[in-house]
Amino acid sequence: MDNAGYVNLTRQSGLLKEMQTIANNIANLSTTGYRREGVIFSEFIRSTGPNSPSLSFADGNGRLTDTQQGALDQTNGKFDFAIEGPGFFVLSTPRGNRLTRAGAFSPNDQGDLVSMDGFRVLDSGGAPIFVPPDAKSISLAPDGTLSADGNPLAQVGVVTPDDLTSLIREGGVMFRTSSNTSVVENPKISQGFLEKSNVSPVSEMSRMIEVQRSYELGQKFLEREDQRIRSVVRILGQ
Repeated sequence: MDNAGYVNLTRQSGLLKEMQTIANNIANLSTTGYRREGVIFSEFIRSTGPNSPSLSFADGNGRLTDTQQGALDQTNGKFDFAIEGPGFFVLSTPRGNRLTRAGAFSPNDQGDLVSMDGFRVLDSGGAPIFVPPDAKSISLAPDGTLSADGNPLAQVGVVTPDDLTSLIREGGVMFRTSSNTSVVENPKISQGFLEKSNVSPVSEMSRMIEVQRSYELGQKFLEREDQRIRSVVRILGQ
């Protein structure tokens, strides 16, 4: 295969990854706290020798998380929390702290506030939040202060990475970050609401059609290149 074929193959590989990413976004239209993901294409340039044009390859391994606010869905659940504005809830996992916008929480058997996956929710100081089992009323102030029967328990932690591009997706709605995090000043958290996915079905379907057409054009190019090479080999072999 000549250079043109290799270049087109790298492009096809990147388009396939983008198609898979779009399909995953569409599959998570109804996932609470889901953040749309995009693909970043990079260019790698290689020298082909002295006095020869360079060779350019495309790579679609980069990922970018869309941090745009999703719509809020009222559930009236006393442990359903939604962040309005920047920031993430902090979860304690066996692999370290993780960030999430999915605020569907509940107390476990020990009274710790946990996520749907059973990971402890941390307060602004990095400690687990304990909810008394005999508490009759639970209220959450807009600044994240959680109270039981009128007595403050803790302030739900809301942090943001110093570099949003450092977010690495884990488990669909959880993220880890390689950058430092900062506590969000004056956060706004709504009780009885959950944040919906920020995926736009119309935009994703439109993008899927564009990527599919681009992939089909690339496939036709490869088929024509294959026919051309076969013709050259047949002529030279005569």
